[in-house]
Amino acid sequence: MIELAAVQENVDGDGLIAEDADASFIALSDPDITLAELEAVDAVLRSSRLSSGPLSEAFEAAFAAYVGRKYAVAVPSGTIGLLITLASHGIGPGDEVIASPHSFRETAHAISLSGARPVFADIDYWAGTIVPEKVEARISPKTRAIVGCNNNGHPAAWVALRAVAKTHGLILIEDSTEAIGSRYQGALVGSFGDAAIFDFSQPSPLVCGEGGMVITDDVDIAVALRRHRSHRLVERSSVVVTGTPPYQAGMSDLSAALGLAQLKRIDEILERRRYIEHLYYKHVQSFEGIKDPFVAPDVTEINWFLYIVHLGTRFSRSSRDAIIEDLRVEQVEAAAYSSPLHLQRHYFELGYRKGDFLVTEKVADRAVALPFHTHLTEDQIAFLVATMKDASINVGAGAAIY
Repeated sequence: MIELAAVQENVDGDGLIAEDADASFIALSDPDITLAELEAVDAVLRSSRLSSGPLSEAFEAAFAAYVGRKYAVAVPSGTIGLLITLASHGIGPGDEVIASPHSFRETAHAISLSGARPVFADIDYWAGTIVPEKVEARISPKTRAIVGCNNNGHPAAWVALRAVAKTHGLILIEDSTEAIGSRYQGALVGSFGDAAIFDFSQPSPLVCGEGGMVITDDVDIAVALRRHRSHRLVERSSVVVTGTPPYQAGMSDLSAALGLAQLKRIDEILERRRYIEHLYYKHVQSFEGIKDPFVAPDVTEINWFLYIVHLGTRFSRSSRDAIIEDLRVEQVEAAAYSSPLHLQRHYFELGYRKGDFLVTEKVADRAVALPFHTHLTEDQIAFLVATMKDASINVGAGAAIY
């Protein structure tokens, strides 16, 4: 077993794990890990319990308190979280669930995995979130739920989405897998849906390796979530409990220990990330060919998942890809954000085609996700923005933004 004293040598003066491998490489994400996380994980490794147990339950209680909800259920991923949320609401084959085609595909896949049909509604060009009026236009007699996504940390229009759900008697589910810490009309994301799903894998500000959380205020849904998730050892002889076959999808105490340590530092982590955002904003302003992230009027606070910039309309999808490749040549990890769900094979086979959701396609063709984490320096940010400028000149694109 590696002693903490040995690990100490690789920690910098701020208590952060020093970057290894190629120091010139600028990664898309890099978890904010300190000795607090190392000590928490080390304590579990020295204990007699690694699988789901008391630490997992403590993480659930702490996360529910953080968001201000009554119940939290720890899961291995956001995908599993949405899957058991749908199951807990009785949604399955023959049902329809409205969602955004501009979202994390692994989470949206849960709709298909449940047996329900994903029905997409287009997004707002500026916010990147699903448009309530377009959601309402997609409602049919088979519609059971709406999944609103806080894309890249930007909260959706929750007041309007709740009004649509109430009018049509639908379940409102909040996908907050990219948005921990953001606020809409003063309230934290995760507090708007009948249930909300979080994911704690990279590049989330709160990372516990792989894991997620479902939160709700409905005790019946909370009980159903736990029944669908897993059976506890003390329930192994219960005839009642075994009436619901579980996915055996609990969170290990090892992951929970890391998650708890990160949750205790979440305000600190988010503050450091906001400083990185400030540095980006400072340097991006000199680049006329891109627009920095948009913030809607009802949004109180945003904590970005990644730093995403939108190239001007004179940039083509191929020029966007060329810019990303130029960044990679310069040892900067960047990515297209995102690939529209309706154009991916699984959904294409469901009948969706190019041109079905024009706003999503327009945004996806020109959105670039840049490195965003607490270990970035101003020199690195200045370098990668300058590299983007040079790359845009190389592809011969103009500077029009909209």
